[in-house]
Amino acid sequence: MSSSDSLPSSSISSTPHLAPVKKAIACYHANIGACNGCDLEVCNLFSLSLLKKLPLEITLVRTVKNADVLLVTGSLSRPLVKRIKELKEMLTANKTIIAVGACAIDGGLWRKSYPIIGGIDKMLPVNYYLPGCPPAPDAILFCLESALVSKKKQFSPIIYKEK
Repeated sequence: MSSSDSLPSSSISSTPHLAPVKKAIACYHANIGACNGCDLEVCNLFSLSLLKKLPLEITLVRTVKNADVLLVTGSLSRPLVKRIKELKEMLTANKTIIAVGACAIDGGLWRKSYPIIGGIDKMLPVNYYLPGCPPAPDAILFCLESALVSKKKQFSPIIYKEK
């Protein structure tokens, strides 16, 4: 877990250019071989949204078809290529894909290992790259807020940078 156990109360109000279009976002979380560090931070964000009553309601859905955002954690490895192709077939054009953590971006610590192909962008069009090992929940929240605001079909990927 990261050193940030709670979200700052001003994380949503401090970004005036990111005023959410709607107050709820549905997420599908895909673990493609992560060490569970990033998964714990994603779950921490979901639990914080329930406990702290954030202005943005974040829900976890069971299928990609019902989701607004796809959160991907883990490195892309050769045994998982078939699963990712199945996931890619279920995606529609308007889904936002967020690569959460160093492993999802480029393979992370294991990028030079023989079964690792690289990051998820080798197979899926990633909209947001969220570096960190693991990234903090407030960084994940920032990407989710950005995904609500920018629903453009084509744009260059955004890399989150801490202030």
